[in-house]
Parts: sequence; structure tokens; C-alpha cells
Amino acid sequence: MPKKTRQVAILVEEQYQVLEVWYPFFRLQEEGIQVKIIGTGTKDIYPSKEGYPIKVDAPIQKVKVADFDGVIIPGGWAPDFLRRNERVVNFVKRLYVDGRVVASICHGGWLLVSAGILKGNKATSFFAIKDDLVAAGAQYLDREVVVDKNLITSRKPEDLPRFTQEIIKLIKKS
Repeated sequence: MPKKTRQVAILVEEQYQVLEVWYPFFRLQEEGIQVKIIGTGTKDIYPSKEGYPIKVDAPIQKVKVADFDGVIIPGGWAPDFLRRNERVVNFVKRLYVDGRVVASICHGGWLLVSAGILKGNKATSFFAIKDDLVAAGAQYLDREVVVDKNLITSRKPEDLPRFTQEIIKLIKKS
């Protein structure tokens, strides 16, 4: 019986952090994991904080949770736009509740707060949103990467190697 091809969504919106999208995008592909870039549906191409464009594979309105083994929420200012979209919030929450991988780095924690999935979990993020995670019920740990069941969080671009290793490990295990 052939192995199931794993598929992960990377959520993007305007002002995404370049490395936090492209580093996991290429690393997961190197591991044979399909990656789909999913946007909010406001446009087909989103600029990064530096203006670097990324074309989406599909808007959130055209994807099904059942098609994905996990999601990556990169930072930058994009999470502040992503969390305003009810479909995006529900997509993340459903993946988490279903036990699939939910990975967030930097300001991506804002979307975890909006999805209401932090209570009782250990997590990390960029230090500036620590209070948001704690107020949402997370036990904040200032570490390179924190894995709590199917939730993976990291602080900043420098943490990407470990963050991505943990994503790959959990996706392949699922």
C-alpha cells in the first residue's frame, strides 16, 4: 500500500514575514510534503513586509480541513489580518481540535488567540505578544520551539530550523 502524501497549508496575508513562509515552504517540499499557500481571498498575490510577492494556491473559501494534515501560521503583520477572517480562524481551530498539526511562529500566536486554542497549553511567540498568549490561557515559555501535543510554536526567524524540524517530525508521524 503506497504511503499517503501529507499536505500542509501555509496561511498568508499582506505583510507576511518572508523567511517564516519560504523556509518551511521549501523544507517541507524537500521532505515530500505537499504545501499549499492559502490566503483570505482578498487577492491572489500578497506582498510581504518587504514587498516580496507570494501567489496563493487557493483562498480559504475553497479549501477543506479534511484535505490537510497541518497548518503553518507565519508571523509579520499578516496574522493580524488573518485573524479577522472567520473562515481562517475556524480552519485553524478545526485542525487543532481534530488533532492535526498547528504550527505558529512569531506574531502567528495572534491567530491562536483568536481561535481560542491556547487555554491550558504551553506556547511561545515573539516576546511582544507574550501577554496576549498568557491572557488567552497559555503557559508561556521563552524557548526556541515549544511542542505541546499537536501545537508547535516558535519565537522568531532564527528559530526556523528547529521549528521546521518539529513540524516535519509531527507531520510524518500523523
